[in-house]
Amino acid sequence: MLQVSIQEAENQLATLVERGSSFVVVKAGKPIATVVPYPQRPEVPASKRVGFMSGEIMIPDDFDSMFADEIAELFEGSER
Repeated sequence: MLQVSIQEAENQLATLVERGSSFVVVKAGKPIATVVPYPQRPEVPASKRVGFMSGEIMIPDDFDSMFADEIAELFEGSER
């Protein structure tokens, strides 16, 4: 594994990180830190996500206005 001094890490951090490989930061020849790439989640194509529940659930026609009166009452209070 690549070893770099603290000074090198400070001066070349962007370059070292862009390589995408791990490296060890050393001070006076002794390892003090290991830098590893952050694991990336694989990109799921949109075509795989859209419609994956097709036929499994049903959205009612009044979905956008469901419980509107009850919600309004919760915010505004009931008139008595």
